[in-house]
Amino acid sequence: MNAWYLICFLSALAVFIAFTNQYILKMQTTIAITTGSVVISLLLILAVKMLGDETALFITQVVSGIDFNQLLLKGMLGFLLFAGALEIDLNALKRQRWEITILVLFSTLVSTFIVGYLSYFAFSLFNFPIPFIYCLLFGALISPTDPIAVLAIIKQMSAPQGISIQVEGESLFNDGVGLVIFTTIFAVAFYGTEANFTEVAELFLVDAIGGIAFGLVIALVGHFVIINCKDINTRLLVTLTIPSAGFALANIWEISGALAMVTSGILLGNITRATASKRRGPDGTRYVKDFWHATDSFLNALLFLIIGMLIVTIPLTWQIIGLGLVMVPIVLLARFISVGSPYLLFKKFREYDKHSVKILTWGGLRGGLALAMAAAIPKNQMMIEGLDLHDIMVIITYVVVIFSIIVQGLTISPLIQKSIEAAKEKTK
Repeated sequence: MNAWYLICFLSALAVFIAFTNQYILKMQTTIAITTGSVVISLLLILAVKMLGDETALFITQVVSGIDFNQLLLKGMLGFLLFAGALEIDLNALKRQRWEITILVLFSTLVSTFIVGYLSYFAFSLFNFPIPFIYCLLFGALISPTDPIAVLAIIKQMSAPQGISIQVEGESLFNDGVGLVIFTTIFAVAFYGTEANFTEVAELFLVDAIGGIAFGLVIALVGHFVIINCKDINTRLLVTLTIPSAGFALANIWEISGALAMVTSGILLGNITRATASKRRGPDGTRYVKDFWHATDSFLNALLFLIIGMLIVTIPLTWQIIGLGLVMVPIVLLARFISVGSPYLLFKKFREYDKHSVKILTWGGLRGGLALAMAAAIPKNQMMIEGLDLHDIMVIITYVVVIFSIIVQGLTISPLIQKSIEAAKEKTK
């Protein structure tokens, strides 16, 4: 069995978990898939450690041969971000553009540095001396939030549009910005790029602005082709070329493919879809929307199962798992400070839901992007207390993400319900 066969079987497993979840657990799909991946990972770890099962050992060897940097950051990520961006309501986004812009830029940067500094002191306190630049790298990869799970819950509960668009817009754009920050710090940590302000700022701006500009170009070309295309299947194929060839080209040019996908997805999902609907009728675009919605859910499910398999190949220790649990309150505190402080300014100009900061903090789930970035850290580059930095970062990130999706994801509903009740009180 090769890596491709493993991915095929994991895909079937993801669909099976999603199907059985409807009748047994009845959780939100992403949470169910994540829980399933944890259980499967634990069973495989037990099989390898205790029974020496040949099949489990063989799977670990296959997973070890997967290049996660290429598969996730250079491949699946483009499809995930593009699919999510297609669902954004541009008009609602415009009404809160300043809030989302500040949350995306300011909050992601502030969270990166808070997590970096606090984790540096926490690691030192536990006699685990990880250099500061790698702590900052951890801050960069864990700060972006994942829109998938919490958005599904928000939409299912019909939360007020204001809080919904804040979570949705911030989550999608901070994925792109977070990846740019991670790439910048990664270059300093592993490629010897000078850590002075001018060099880092130039690297950041070229990556970010270049990605947004390229996304605009892709959207313009895609818009022209789609609205002038008579065949519905060809229109769907055009949308597929954007997160495949477009994302690949952005990576080759070393600009932010993530921001390019978000930019093009928002424009195509709003302007192009509306124009095409007028010309070809709503049925001519609805199937494209349904296709990408299903693709988004499927790829997220597959992503968590793949990462779950990755954990099986890494030597686990109670010390690293404990450090991962210590990182959970640090990440939540950084999220609360980085989101809460801008709201002190926002409230001077506009009235907001009183539960906004709580929902953005507790509902700021970490997900696939954080795991993908952690998995992209090169192996055998830095050893800490006899352990590979790559393994340390993946395990710690995995612990934070699992807590985030399962614990926070299952307990966010009461906060959203309070927000709904507060909105109803205002209308009385």
